[in-house]
Amino acid sequence: MNVFDIIGPVMIGPSSSHTAGAARIGRITRLLLGEPVRTAHIRFHGSFAKTWQGHGADRAVIGGLLGLNVDDENLRRSRKLAAEQGMEYDISPVQVRGAHPNTVIIEAIGGSGKTVTVQAASVGGGSVLVQYLNGMEVGFSGSKTTLIIQHKDVPGAIAKVSRLLAASRTNIATMRVFREEAGGRAVMALELDSVPEETHIDALRNVPGFDSVTLLRV
Repeated sequence: MNVFDIIGPVMIGPSSSHTAGAARIGRITRLLLGEPVRTAHIRFHGSFAKTWQGHGADRAVIGGLLGLNVDDENLRRSRKLAAEQGMEYDISPVQVRGAHPNTVIIEAIGGSGKTVTVQAASVGGGSVLVQYLNGMEVGFSGSKTTLIIQHKDVPGAIAKVSRLLAASRTNIATMRVFREEAGGRAVMALELDSVPEETHIDALRNVPGFDSVTLLRV
């Protein structure tokens, strides 16, 4: 445990769970979409659903979807910024059986029509856990530099990633692979000790069967 686990992150208040965590979830969703958000459907569960107005979770999520960091003072005026940038959104409660009290489901749609759906929980101290990505159960935090690869589950996929990261002299700290079924949709989540060169990220994006490659630096 380090000092930030005790005192929490540098952030715009009032609550690390309801503002910093919510902003981080919004920003992760924006990064996974890979383009500016045109429309967002935000569904709050549990404690979020009861307190989002008083604790500013709405402004935090919207700010994150705009690409703001958790310590950006513009989070307070994110609704105005969204209007200025033409981002539309709606907010409503949802009940998710067995979910963490601070859970939000975000469906984000970009200008190109691309869509990403994220279910994530703010688990305390500004930390988050992404639980579902486009309907697939996953489990990553994005608290460190993390590479998220959505791909088809085929032999050799992991070897290709390892080879390209080794060429970039990037060490893999942890790696988890999630899949629906053999040969179906899959997601790799790799926590890295350093940031790969952009040329190697582009090389990963050009691998056949890799649908999406996202570097999370949140």
